[in-house]
Amino acid sequence: MDFLVSTTHLHITTWVIGLILFFIAAAGISKSKGVHMALRLFYILMIITGGALYWEYGINFRTDATGMGYDMKFLFAILTIAMMEMVLVKKNKGKKNGLFWILFAVFLFLTLFYGFKLPMGSSFLA
Repeated sequence: MDFLVSTTHLHITTWVIGLILFFIAAAGISKSKGVHMALRLFYILMIITGGALYWEYGINFRTDATGMGYDMKFLFAILTIAMMEMVLVKKNKGKKNGLFWILFAVFLFLTLFYGFKLPMGSSFLA
C-alpha cells in the first residue's frame, strides 16, 4: 500500500477529477445518472487515498502542533464531500440548495487551505 502514501499525486488526482465530475453534474451538462455514480466512486477513492495519507502522516504528527491540522483537514474534507452530495441530491429533487452551495464553497476553501498549509502539502511559492 506504499503507492497510496509515497506522494500526494494520487490523492490530488482523485479530488481534481471528483471536482470536475461534480461541476459537470451540478451544471446539468450530462443528464445521465452515470456522472453522479462515477462521482460517488471518486468520493470513495478520495476517502481511501486521503485516509491513507492521514494514517501515515496525521498520526505521526500527534506530538507536533500540526497534528490537529491534519484532523481539521480530514473533517473539512468529509464535510466538503457531504455538501457536494447534498447539492446534487437537492438539485435532482428540485429543491433549493443555495445554503449547501455556500457551505460547499466554505468547506472546500478550508480543506484546500489546510491541505496546502500542512507539511505534506505543496507550496506554490517555492
